[in-house]
Amino acid sequence: MLGRRSFLKDSLCGIGSLALVSLMRDEQLRAATRNPLAPKPPHFNGAKAKSVIFLFMAGGPSHIETFDPKPLLNELNGQRRPSSFGDAKYQFVESDAKLLGCQRKFARYGKSGIEVSDLFQQTAECIDDIAVIRSCHGHKVVHSAAQYELLTGRTVPGFPSMGSWSVFGLGSESDSLPAYVVMPDPDGALEAGQPMYTNGFLPAVYQPTMFRPGATPVRNLNLPAGISLAERRRTVDLIRKLNEAHLAAEDDEFAARISAYELAFKMQTEAPEVFDLSDEPQSTLDLYGVGKDPTDDYARRCLMARRLVEKGVRFSVVVSGGGPGNKQWDAHKDIEENHLRMAAQVDQPMAALLKDLKQRALLDSTLVLWGGEFGRSPEAQGGKGRDHHNLGFTMWMAGGGVKGGQAIGATDDIGLKAVESPYHFRDVHTTILHLLGLDQDQLTYPHLGRDERLTEIQGELIKGIIA
Repeated sequence: MLGRRSFLKDSLCGIGSLALVSLMRDEQLRAATRNPLAPKPPHFNGAKAKSVIFLFMAGGPSHIETFDPKPLLNELNGQRRPSSFGDAKYQFVESDAKLLGCQRKFARYGKSGIEVSDLFQQTAECIDDIAVIRSCHGHKVVHSAAQYELLTGRTVPGFPSMGSWSVFGLGSESDSLPAYVVMPDPDGALEAGQPMYTNGFLPAVYQPTMFRPGATPVRNLNLPAGISLAERRRTVDLIRKLNEAHLAAEDDEFAARISAYELAFKMQTEAPEVFDLSDEPQSTLDLYGVGKDPTDDYARRCLMARRLVEKGVRFSVVVSGGGPGNKQWDAHKDIEENHLRMAAQVDQPMAALLKDLKQRALLDSTLVLWGGEFGRSPEAQGGKGRDHHNLGFTMWMAGGGVKGGQAIGATDDIGLKAVESPYHFRDVHTTILHLLGLDQDQLTYPHLGRDERLTEIQGELIKGIIA
């Protein structure tokens, strides 16, 4: 006779076997395509950030007009730069250029009392969640090289971006959406082009998915007329089997193509809902500024970034600025006209993103990064503009294990050079990786006989902003 104890024991073992079979099948499916996007554990415990949203202000926003007030610069307006501040090399500023004061008004916000200009009054409402880094610097003063350095840590193309490195280190939390997404500005491409976002020498599966501007970020998401989901599934399965029959062990490009077919099918089943903002309450659309000028476009993309985070997307880049010159934050001719226009497009959506993430309990696990490839010069260019400036500028971080409500580092009294706790781009990269639970020395990939990493030479952790 089968006793109660034996019956329960045998039943539970059977249930466990079923679960094991299901898990083994999933592992077999992953192994069949050698899925490198499977979630991976971080290098160390305790990291809070699981995803990153980079608010990329392309063209170089002025630190002087935004988050780094310089009263002395206003006092010296129209004068030559005192020699005590040292020298600086520019692209277009003439040798006899005069210092240009700032017309923006700064005020203290939040419990922290950090000064922010009136260009970002709504973002300033979130300042207690933001760590402002006022002492950033880079090597290059031209757009393309500086954009490469910002995104990849190198000043030439061909190296993986920080988004690709992040996915390489942690994999993806979603199997139905891309792990790494770039949302370009609708006004056009940037000087460094797509190579600054790409996977470089990392396997092709770590490349970004470039969304299209406008209401249709990804084409052909809907199934063709007359084709059922089951029929599409059979087609994809057949393609996968044919591809796997010719898959060589070392063929990463082919494996990436197989993964792309599978992801494309899953996006047809799940992604349309993610891209459809009509299910958002009107209060959320109003919070971001969707449906009104001049915020509508950047608002839609910031809201999309939040929705992608909810679905497990690891890294998103939301670009402000595109096309030639003045359509970016590239204020050579008139700093006032340019920055008033550009800030009006992004201030409300950026503030809404921070508030929305926080009220949904997502800010703690989402690192938000803001900045461009450099700042702007204290000297005037052509009377009212500012030139590129790489010697000292501002970036900020929020969420994802960042201690907000503080300003780290400083430039000198006219905003020329980072003089207090200067942080290079590689230090920013090191800190991003750390907040994701990744060690810069462990996150390496063999290339041309050496183990490459994002930070090239070792970066310094910006310890002061880590909670």
